[in-house]
Amino acid sequence: MSKDKASAFLHQVPLFHDLNPQEMARVEEITISRSISRRSVVFTEGSEKEAVYFIRNGLVKTFKTDENGHEQIVSFLKTGDMFPHTGFFNQNPYPATAEAIVDTQLLAIPVKMFERLMMNTPSIAIKLMRVMGDKIRELQEKLQVLSGQDVKHRVLSFLLQLAEHHGDMKDNKITINLPMTHQEIANSIGTTRETINRLLNQFNKDELLEVDRSRIVIIDLEALKQQKEIK
Repeated sequence: MSKDKASAFLHQVPLFHDLNPQEMARVEEITISRSISRRSVVFTEGSEKEAVYFIRNGLVKTFKTDENGHEQIVSFLKTGDMFPHTGFFNQNPYPATAEAIVDTQLLAIPVKMFERLMMNTPSIAIKLMRVMGDKIRELQEKLQVLSGQDVKHRVLSFLLQLAEHHGDMKDNKITINLPMTHQEIANSIGTTRETINRLLNQFNKDELLEVDRSRIVIIDLEALKQQKEIK
């Protein structure tokens, strides 16, 4: 990727919205392009945090692994997303494993180089801390909503979030092109694959959506939202 294209992309990332052209130029200087093939690991949980990544094009999932080897999916990340979210602001190892779901283009910013940049240019640090404060508040609100819901409502909330962030509208249907297994969906919301199978089969029977290994098609978005309102 050319420097001009890298600069234009990074300036669209919420973390860097408030930076002026001179500050963005300093960030560009330490940015590295990386290509990750499908099912390849970007970094592993617990390893030393060397860089923070931004998805130029593609899809990435992040997950934790428990003592029994089971995955607990933390998030699905799309073009424009940054991970890990707190990467620039603590010394902790990577909090989860990140794996490309499809062939993915990334921009990487080495943590140590970015720390030196913030020390030399305090205005960048101040602007980024303001953005991160807003992000923390947003994540707290989402956690409060999800923690108060039963499994059905958590599934509905998850599907509606996917539709909002990953969906493409066509012919009054929303297609979510994420090659997720039922187990990965279950891991995302903390339930079992059997429960997901049952709920998705019911939604399919009710003609709300269709699911296969490569995509989810929401047939009736309003009806799906109404299901979420039913207590």
